[in-house]
Amino acid sequence: MSDNQETDALLAKGLEMMDKVYGPGVAEMVTETAHLPFPGETVRHQFAEIWSRPGLSIRDRRLLVFGATAMLGRSDLIEIQVLGALRNGELDDEQLEEVALHLAYYAGWGNATAVWRGIQAAKKRFAEEQAKKS
Repeated sequence: MSDNQETDALLAKGLEMMDKVYGPGVAEMVTETAHLPFPGETVRHQFAEIWSRPGLSIRDRRLLVFGATAMLGRSDLIEIQVLGALRNGELDDEQLEEVALHLAYYAGWGNATAVWRGIQAAKKRFAEEQAKKS
């Protein structure tokens, strides 16, 4: 397999995994910029090679990302992950509330507040998506 074929195969695998992680159609937003170094390597390495590894489910990996992202205090990044979890049916409202509370003791109350805000924003967006489908 040539380097270009291998790169194309990793790109396709990564885009497929992005849709599995965040929901159908998400990969389409990245396809346009996948030829650039940063987004391309994110898709080919992070999603095709890391998120696709056996041993942990997507849900397991997402919970790890929740913890790491909580330490950053980034509600916007939590929102993206929670929206993916809701689209995939990985976590329900009660479990998401537990995530915020549990992380408060490990990431600090201020960071957990950002987590909670991201959860609330994702739940609102998901409800809006569901309403549009009805």
